[in-house]
Amino acid sequence: MRAIGYRKASPELDHLEAFDIPKPSPEGRDLLVEVRAVSVNPVDYKVASGGGPGGAASDAGAIKVVGYDAAGVVVETGREAQLFKPGDEVFYAGSVGRQGANMQFHLVDERIVGRKPCKLDFAAAAALPLTSITAWEAMFDRLDVAKPVPGAARAILILGGAGGVGSIAIQLARQLTDLTIVATASRPETVQWAKDMGAHHVVDHKKALAPQIAALGMGSPGFIFATSPIGGVIADLAELIAPQGRVALINGEAADLFVFRPKSVSIHFELMFTRPLLKTADIEAQHMLLNEVADLVDSGRVRSTMRENYGRIDAANLMRAMAFLKSGRAIGKVVLAGF
Repeated sequence: MRAIGYRKASPELDHLEAFDIPKPSPEGRDLLVEVRAVSVNPVDYKVASGGGPGGAASDAGAIKVVGYDAAGVVVETGREAQLFKPGDEVFYAGSVGRQGANMQFHLVDERIVGRKPCKLDFAAAAALPLTSITAWEAMFDRLDVAKPVPGAARAILILGGAGGVGSIAIQLARQLTDLTIVATASRPETVQWAKDMGAHHVVDHKKALAPQIAALGMGSPGFIFATSPIGGVIADLAELIAPQGRVALINGEAADLFVFRPKSVSIHFELMFTRPLLKTADIEAQHMLLNEVADLVDSGRVRSTMRENYGRIDAANLMRAMAFLKSGRAIGKVVLAGF
């Protein structure tokens, strides 16, 4: 079967090629999925560059395949599989601890797989899993947004509102909470996108944030979800957040988090690969939340964040998509469909 990968990581992102590798067989609770579409995330180019969660790949000279968003059809199941059967349409993000989904047939643990939304085609569905899991876990598991911060405004500031994670985080917060949603964006097109996703307010992260939040007249927000690096705005964030507020981070950059200490702000890191990598006791939570996202889509409450379709799943298109994401110019998600 065909797979798109590399033998040696490179930050130039010019090293992907097509390989013919054996078709795998599922064991245990694995599913063998015929991949119909994938989307590209920053983790793809970070791992392909030699870093990222899970580290650079494997043994010297071994083929490494990335790709951590997929939608497809189950063709075979392991003997212990309980949640899906052949013919089921699914979507999922996989694990950086295993080969990625940029291949025709892919193995994935069914406990981190959801049913594909019926109202979406495979390309639109592939845009959602990784970012949905990240946003859901950050807001509901880490920040626990259902639990108010005493004296704080029932509001969340989402940094990077037009990115992949920000796009779905805005929608989930709008549909599942009573929070006032303030997103950040700096270009006319990203401001409009964040508003289209459901943000109540959009502020410019290229300007001082604290005065812009104060001007909204709602008080200090209890929650911050930073989907983008905070190094340049950390002082602003420490100023604007409410005492005893809660912050979720997904970026691993070094930052002096000590600035939050005077307000006893709690800091939470979110990595959606934690559950599959460490086989946590609650790993099946990702299956359940993806099914809830599918229900939200099928009920018309949440939309796909797909914005660009780069065509077939091949080396040239994947390298082009990774380079575009790395440029920081992407809005929403970039997908590819078909081999």
